[in-house]
Amino acid sequence: MKIWLNGGLHDLETARVSVLDHGLTVGDGIFETVKAVAGRPFALTRHLDRLARSARGLGLPEPDLDEVRRACAAVLDANPMALGRLRITYTGGLSPLGSDRGDHGPTLVVALGETGRRPDATAVITVPWTRNERGALTGLKTTSYAENVLALARATEQGASEALFANTVGRLCEGTGSNVFVVLDGEIHTPPVASGCLAGITRALAVEWTGAHETDLPFDVLDRAEEVFLTSTLRDVQAVHRVDGRDLPGAPGPVTAKAMRVFDERAADDLDP
Repeated sequence: MKIWLNGGLHDLETARVSVLDHGLTVGDGIFETVKAVAGRPFALTRHLDRLARSARGLGLPEPDLDEVRRACAAVLDANPMALGRLRITYTGGLSPLGSDRGDHGPTLVVALGETGRRPDATAVITVPWTRNERGALTGLKTTSYAENVLALARATEQGASEALFANTVGRLCEGTGSNVFVVLDGEIHTPPVASGCLAGITRALAVEWTGAHETDLPFDVLDRAEEVFLTSTLRDVQAVHRVDGRDLPGAPGPVTAKAMRVFDERAADDLDP
């Protein structure tokens, strides 16, 4: 396994980041996960645009996106695989203990792991914790991910692959690493970015390609939605067959199945939409 670290490729055994890196000590970093199909990244331009937005939002130096592209290409060339999870991580770099950043410059890591296609349908749970739609990190894809780790662990304990959050005013928001869509009266709806959800890359493409509506939704819409599905980089469009104790028989339903088909077809036609 070859990993890009601060300017070049390294073997897994020699790719080392300082224990004083700000991404480790205080979670001062951002990241992107990119699907790689047969060595080619999907929607890389959109992911790099969001990486730059997250850096600005966190006050990190602007990443050199040309370097990030070179790093992605080098890692993909060095690690051939059919379907991969390409992870771009960009942190505040070597810093003193505490919240202040140092002056050594940021750390850039690009790594790749093999993955498989997700099942067509999955189970989800809801959790009592909320997303803060007015927080300092809202809308940024940061490495401060511990609440997602906790929620996802609870989902796994209950035989689910995702946990869904409301925001602080009781509106449907998002999953730990996915966006959520519901079907009401045959129409597709998803929470707006103002709900506090991440502006997912797959979410944006699904809205564009399916005509989904961005709608402010109560959290209990999950109790009455005809169909529910998730979107994310590695899920693409994935149906939900159970929400907590509520079964959604026949998932994927007809609307979700069409969304899955449209997404697969459009994504196959253009790897950088």
